[in-house]
Amino acid sequence: MSFQAYLDNIQTKTGKSPDDFRAMAEQKGFTQNGELKSTTKAGDVVKWLKDDYELGHGHAMAIYALLKGIKKEGD
Repeated sequence: MSFQAYLDNIQTKTGKSPDDFRAMAEQKGFTQNGELKSTTKAGDVVKWLKDDYELGHGHAMAIYALLKGIKKEGD
């Protein structure tokens, strides 16, 4: 499955776009000015996404990779 397919599946399940998750991560204090804070751990982001959006581990890690800049939309 491509990274973009993960993002598409997440949007279908949650109704939230990648930009929505970026904005929410900023509000939650995981990012600052669009950059993942050095103090933010993958486990914290994964827990948030599992608890609030019932995402599985792989889909939650896809959002983390997006926030960290490891992957981008269209990959």
